[in-house]
Amino acid sequence: MKISTRGRYGMRLLIDLAEHIVEPHVALASVAERQSISVRYLEQVAVILRRSGFIRSVKGASGGYALAQRPQDIVIGDVLRELEGDMWVVDPPLPAVSETKLQRCIRLTVFDRLNDRIAQVIDRKTLASVVGTVDPDESYMYFI
Repeated sequence: MKISTRGRYGMRLLIDLAEHIVEPHVALASVAERQSISVRYLEQVAVILRRSGFIRSVKGASGGYALAQRPQDIVIGDVLRELEGDMWVVDPPLPAVSETKLQRCIRLTVFDRLNDRIAQVIDRKTLASVVGTVDPDESYMYFI
């Protein structure tokens, strides 16, 4: 499994908005400049995040984007699934397709366990825990 630029840039957009949460809204051009991301690509990602309810847009000449939810309410797994689809290393078998014993063994002992571990990590982390926290053991990535 590999997270695409859409997923990575979407996370960077949300983190940037969380860092600037005291501002009523932030222009995508500002985010794009700070994050070294193409404004056009960021616009495409912002549309997905807005439709999913993670961010809200402010219209007008001085418009921009802001988080639609509190950072502690935005689960990283939900964001990644919206941007990337299912976060499985291997899709589950189709109901009409039978597995051999070997295929079932590999799925149960490797792939299903990987899927479970990935879900455990991304579903326990919120945007607030990625941006920063009072407990350094809980915030591995980034502090503001």
